[in-house]
Amino acid sequence: MTSILPACHRAFLEKALDILPQDPRIHSLLGGGSMIHGGMDEFSDLDFVVVVDENSYCEVLADRMEIARRLGPLLSAFTGEHVGEPRLLICLYGPDLLHIDLKFVTTSDLDRRIERPLVLWSRDQAAVEARLDKADIRWPNLDPDWFEARAWIWLHYGAARALRGELYEAMGMLAFFREQVLGPMLHRRAKRPQRGVRRIEAFGPNGTERLVATIAHHEVAAIKAALIASTNLYLDLRTDDPPRTKVEGMPQGLFEFLEHSPTEAKRGSTR
Repeated sequence: MTSILPACHRAFLEKALDILPQDPRIHSLLGGGSMIHGGMDEFSDLDFVVVVDENSYCEVLADRMEIARRLGPLLSAFTGEHVGEPRLLICLYGPDLLHIDLKFVTTSDLDRRIERPLVLWSRDQAAVEARLDKADIRWPNLDPDWFEARAWIWLHYGAARALRGELYEAMGMLAFFREQVLGPMLHRRAKRPQRGVRRIEAFGPNGTERLVATIAHHEVAAIKAALIASTNLYLDLRTDDPPRTKVEGMPQGLFEFLEHSPTEAKRGSTR
């Protein structure tokens, strides 16, 4: 495994494989992300799953910042509540900058995974491999009704913010819509796990080139055009796997709403 990693990544992994086994509370080290999916290069993160003995888990979780410091010159780190994963410690090492994710789990957590990790080291590799072989491994893909229930609300929000004059907010919603809806649906079209817009350029599923039209600059007309492009791309992607129930009155209602004249944002408005 280490031979295919860039030099900086390889050095970090080798140090982790030397240090982590010295902690008797740590049972195994697994690898995910690009180590599984391929495409590892000098710009990649390293995604580690640190498997901890059940009886030591709370103690290790309290010590995880110190564990991260042992692995190298830690510049900054924070936990992953913003992505719904408080077990995750997101780290930046330097001076040669390297992003490392450390997810701390117990052995029982291996029974349900979103991907099949590599076993990089274990006190009982055969047992861990056997457990992973039996695990329920399933990427958390979203169903068509999830997209349909949210798409029109998010597109309307972007339109309303643009017409009010909150252009940066509207541009942010366009980016959010690409990440949460269009990117996953493009991956779905390519029969790949729904990973937002991650590596969307590399895999190039049909329709990817149309994402360019969903990017707007700081101008109402440009944002309107990007919202229309986002809507049309969503409608196209929706045909791949239609929702059970479509939102009534759309897209006509949204297009009519976009015909309103923009109003100047009220200075200091918090609404």
